[in-house]
Amino acid sequence: MTPVQARALMHEWTPSLALRVHMESVAACMAAYAAKLEPIQADRWLVCGLLHDFDYERYPNAAHSPTEEHPSAGVRHLRALGVDEEILTAILGHAIYCNTPRTTPMAKALFAVDELAGFIVACSKVRPDGLASLEPKSVKKKLKDKSFAAAVSREDIAIGLAELGPLAGHPEPATFEPIHIQTCIEALRGAALA
Repeated sequence: MTPVQARALMHEWTPSLALRVHMESVAACMAAYAAKLEPIQADRWLVCGLLHDFDYERYPNAAHSPTEEHPSAGVRHLRALGVDEEILTAILGHAIYCNTPRTTPMAKALFAVDELAGFIVACSKVRPDGLASLEPKSVKKKLKDKSFAAAVSREDIAIGLAELGPLAGHPEPATFEPIHIQTCIEALRGAALA
């Protein structure tokens, strides 16, 4: 599946502009990590980011079923369309309740950028200049404020940081955190999404 096809499918299944922006944000961050970790696979990583939540509005999964609704329903649809298994496994792995191990760089990156991308967009919305002057230290400070963007899982962000850091050459989460945040901020700036 090409990024153009993925974006068309995402638009077909996702009426919510906010959710579309989230998927575009995650896709931008995925493209940034593909450039660092698997440059020849950039389009596949972008597709993964664009489609990771495309079924969420149709199948919201409040019960967190590992086999029904989001993301399993979407993965079944994508499989029928011939989307490759690495992308499908990464999409399943971004939902902890699916119990799908994140073993590939793509899967680790998707999990690491998903919640963080949403959080960075939230940070940009309370700044007069949006992303223009946003720095990792400001994002880290907001992460400590549990009432700010309370729906964002700080635990998932920490797990993603610990899983992706060694792949990116930074085994210590404390030293990787500002680099990871900066990578995502720059990706979002480049995509002009926030």
